[in-house]
Amino acid sequence: MRLVYLPIDERPCNIKYVQMIANSSSDINLVIPEMELLGDKKIAADTERLWNWIKDKAKMADALILSIDMLIFGGLLPSRLHYLKEENVAFWKGRLRSLRQENPKLPIYASNLIMRTPKYSSNDEEPDYYGDWGHELFLRSYLLDKQNRETLTSEETAQLKEIITRLPKEYIDDYEQRRKFNSHINLQMLELVHEGVLNFLAIPQDDSAEYGYTAMDQMIVVKKREQLRLYKNIHMYPGADEVGATLLARAYNEFKQQSPKVYPIWSSTLGPQIIPMYEDRPFAESLKAHILASGCQLTSNEEDADLILAYNTPGRVMQESWDQHKKDITYTSFRNILTFVDEITSYVQSGKNVIVADSAYANGGDLELVTLLDEEKVLDRILSYKGWNTNCNTLGTTISQGVVALNGKEDIIKENIIYHLLDDYFYQAEIRMQMTADFLPDKGLTYFDLKEAADEVIKERNKRMLNRYKETILHTFKDIELKEVQTFAPWNRMFECGLSFTKRWK
Repeated sequence: MRLVYLPIDERPCNIKYVQMIANSSSDINLVIPEMELLGDKKIAADTERLWNWIKDKAKMADALILSIDMLIFGGLLPSRLHYLKEENVAFWKGRLRSLRQENPKLPIYASNLIMRTPKYSSNDEEPDYYGDWGHELFLRSYLLDKQNRETLTSEETAQLKEIITRLPKEYIDDYEQRRKFNSHINLQMLELVHEGVLNFLAIPQDDSAEYGYTAMDQMIVVKKREQLRLYKNIHMYPGADEVGATLLARAYNEFKQQSPKVYPIWSSTLGPQIIPMYEDRPFAESLKAHILASGCQLTSNEEDADLILAYNTPGRVMQESWDQHKKDITYTSFRNILTFVDEITSYVQSGKNVIVADSAYANGGDLELVTLLDEEKVLDRILSYKGWNTNCNTLGTTISQGVVALNGKEDIIKENIIYHLLDDYFYQAEIRMQMTADFLPDKGLTYFDLKEAADEVIKERNKRMLNRYKETILHTFKDIELKEVQTFAPWNRMFECGLSFTKRWK
């Protein structure tokens, strides 16, 4: 299967992760633009060159996965910073219609995000003024939306009045104008699904909340989808950086004319009902959405299941991964991790295909789970381990890996698990914040800016990641000796890292 893929942006989570999943099967030939065609953080890609690349590659493709954010805005961050006008909408709709005319039988799977509204003040990925007023912009929209849909407490009413008094109107106008344009793009993509130009549209919601701008924009899309009766062809759910993997799984399943059945097991009783950090709905609802979007089926019969999804969730209170050394007691009292690991072990030993979504913490994996899976000697016998960033980032990528791994290469599957252990647990949950506290300050660096000292940071990071892996993974992957870990800083910051590793098969 020749699959042409235009990612959301140039970071490893949107390129490397998807490549790794595709490479785990000999069925998939994934075609991705050269890095020089993509943007650089807030610098938009050359959309004209990308359009020519798409037109050329589409001629020989079995399916096309298309990020509208990259195609129209030049990337994820540029979609939050642009000053495009109404005429750009008609221009790109015309181009996409022409793509369909030139490739009438080509399946086109597209994604277009609902623009996020972070709760915190930071301009690392947002307009400059978001560094001073981001929290207020979020909270104003949150309270206004809640006021319209429900009622505010007296404290919330006072808080809203205070924010309205202080928040500069020009920042509100700039932010809302851009959101209005992006929402209009979303609606136009729905029209293209209705016309048959796009076969399927995923609309993920990055950094979403129950109220606020994201929820308001979501309602606009929901109404349009209902009007056009496009329930099956347009899916909307929390997420973002996993969407390339999700659409890969869907395209692969439809190409193979299959719909794998997924049976979930949970680490905690309340887990399915908990709303994860950075998302707007319970774990169980996101589970349904991601299984369906990937072209799979949720099943309540474990005997019929093609995949057992082991879903590690909080007990009652969710924390950031780097705080698990002082974790809330409900990770123990409202969750039985021993029973959970025993279930996983039983399924693996009985020959079932197990994938793990390690979502007990936000922004990184769970040391207790990783250690126990290693002690039970099943960590290298599952098909997928993911535990990065938000719950839905983890969920979407582990489902995708499971789908492809059903007909996958055992050695690549093992390497992919090692990669995500290094990145998702050892880096994201431990080393990232440790180095931010004990290494960066002496160098005059910050979490979001490594300045000219990235090489020093990388050298130290490589050493720490390799050491922690060797200290922790003691009973599994005995046939693979990790020799060296090499990382890089895609956006010259600590938030994410790209990595590779040198190994020796024994």
